[in-house]
Amino acid sequence: MFKNRTSVFEVEEGKILSPKFDHNGLIPVITTDDKTGEVLMHGYMNDLALKKTIETKEAHYWSRSKNALWHKGKKSGFVQKVVDLRIDDDQDSIWMRVDIGNGASCHVGYKSCFYRSVPLGKIKDEKNIEMKFEEKNKKFDPKKVYKDEPNPTKL
Repeated sequence: MFKNRTSVFEVEEGKILSPKFDHNGLIPVITTDDKTGEVLMHGYMNDLALKKTIETKEAHYWSRSKNALWHKGKKSGFVQKVVDLRIDDDQDSIWMRVDIGNGASCHVGYKSCFYRSVPLGKIKDEKNIEMKFEEKNKKFDPKKVYKDEPNPTKL
């Protein structure tokens, strides 16, 4: 779908988008809030998700757990409106800034998927590292929004 990668110079210094998808046909994406800079989520796109994101200016991802194209926020109502889409120097990862209004990006209901912090410093017990919740309130109740779907988390 996108231009074939022909040379390091073209990939790193050229003007034509030539994304490098991994052996599964995916490219990693970090998504941040355009207003705050907060990291909202990490996901993946295949070529179709990237094309749809570019064309619609709304985030589309490839869901590895569902093995399907995923229009972010279509079900919850918190669609990610793309403000800026960038690709790194060797075109193998994407950074996307989005506007989610006063919404959320995490299927657990929090604004960000990165809602817990890991304490730094000497580890006393590796099996019992207690994280801190940085977000106290959820933006929505996932049981209500995703009531007809199985639990999206695979362990």
